[in-house]
Amino acid sequence: MAARDVAESYFEAIARHDVDAIASHYSPELVVDMMGQGILRGPGEMRAFFESLFAAIPEAEMIADRIVAEERVAVVQWRLRGTFSGAPLFGVEATGGWIDARGCDVIEVAEGLIARNTAYQDGVEMLRAFGMMPPLDSPPERAMKQAFNVATRARRALRERFG
Repeated sequence: MAARDVAESYFEAIARHDVDAIASHYSPELVVDMMGQGILRGPGEMRAFFESLFAAIPEAEMIADRIVAEERVAVVQWRLRGTFSGAPLFGVEATGGWIDARGCDVIEVAEGLIARNTAYQDGVEMLRAFGMMPPLDSPPERAMKQAFNVATRARRALRERFG
């Protein structure tokens, strides 16, 4: 199968929350580099990832917005939407917050299976959805930036003065 076909089938399985079908797309030597989350290896670790994702966001909707592909590589722009109302995710307890996160997977296919995936996601937006970062351009965010800038200037002044 060409990379586009594999990517389309893979994202259809994710949309159905069909963990068996998701895992059937993986090479036994699979390596997934989830930027900001770590590296997962093999179908078993990815199966566990999706089981935890669907447990944390039970009605998760993952939409493939765009696929650009060559014979062996497909790039998928995606959006993850749903309420964080279930199990913990990435060690964070469910907040009941709405998640609308964007990302991009660079999927490399060998012999009709996903051999490697580099997954980029909007980590700041996930932190906002978790309630770990204030809403964009809100008074708390502006105050946080101001406090950070004061601390940065103080560190710079101390380095200049004391080396």
